[in-house]
Amino acid sequence: MTLPCTLWFFDRGKVKTSRRDQVLFIDARHIYSQVDRAHREFSEAQIEFISNIVRLYRGEKAELTADSEMLIETFPEKVYQDVAGLCKIATLAEIEAQGWSLNPGRYVGVAERQEAEDFDFAARLEELNEELEILNVEARGLEETIAENVMILLEDIVTISGTCSQN
Repeated sequence: MTLPCTLWFFDRGKVKTSRRDQVLFIDARHIYSQVDRAHREFSEAQIEFISNIVRLYRGEKAELTADSEMLIETFPEKVYQDVAGLCKIATLAEIEAQGWSLNPGRYVGVAERQEAEDFDFAARLEELNEELEILNVEARGLEETIAENVMILLEDIVTISGTCSQN
């Protein structure tokens, strides 16, 4: 089973900028190299690409030391823009409207499919199965929590009922 990974970067300096009430979401689920079924790794170029998305969002100049093909394809003007399926700037109001969820997928959406896209059904099915496993684990945990809370409530009701009948 795999677990999702989320990286949070806190920027105290943005308080004094126009980005004060904004959060940059990056969904990097499709930017990695598959090592084996359970392991993925990021190349230097992929890490640089993700870092440069943040730099562009901050209004900084992109650093181009590794293969910068991904950056040039995605941001040809080297200026930040929201990219469906990859990154989006969300306001605090948008995050509140989503129940304060910090899941990048809720904000970045889904990239448009290109007709000539090479689709690996087995890999996609495996990704979906892993996501299902994660959701099932979360569901089981919630079921256990609910069952425990119901038992506590029932014990409290029995205790209160016993106290009331004695009086």
